[in-house]
Amino acid sequence: MNTIDKVRELSEPLADELGYELVDVEYVKEGKNWFLRLYIDKESGVDLDDCALFSEKVGETLDAIEPDPIPHAYYLEVSSPGAERPLKTEEDFEKAVGKYIYVALNGEIGGFDAYEGHLKSYDGDELVMEVMIKTRRKELVLSKGQVAKARYAIEF
Repeated sequence: MNTIDKVRELSEPLADELGYELVDVEYVKEGKNWFLRLYIDKESGVDLDDCALFSEKVGETLDAIEPDPIPHAYYLEVSSPGAERPLKTEEDFEKAVGKYIYVALNGEIGGFDAYEGHLKSYDGDELVMEVMIKTRRKELVLSKGQVAKARYAIEF
C-alpha cells in the first residue's frame, strides 16, 4: 500500500466522524520539501476552523502509528478543494448532475480536447453534457474512458 492509500485509509474515518468528506489526498515533493495535502468538504463548505481541526486530528493519528507511515519530514496541509473541486468518484459525478463542469479528454473529440458545460446525466459509464460550440448548444455524449480529468467549473 502506498503512502496516499495509507493516509486515505486512516483519514477517511476521521473525516466521517467529524462530518467532512475527504475529497482528495496528495503526497508530493516540491523542491526539497515533501507535502501531504488533504482536501475536505462538507455541505455548507469548510472554513479555517474546520481545516485546523482536521489537521490536528490527522496529525495526531499519523504521529501515533508505528512504524511511521511517512518516515521523513513533510508539511501537512488541509484545505478546501475550492469552487472548482475535482470530480473523481462515482458519487462526485452523480452529485454534479445539473451543475456546470469542465472535462479534459484523452484525445480530441469534435476538434477539442476539453469542454465546459452542464452535466445533464451520468450513469456510471457515460456522461451527457450540454456544451456551447460557437453559438450553438449541443449535446455531447462521452464515455467515462474518454475523460482524463473532470472538475466543477465557474460559469460566466
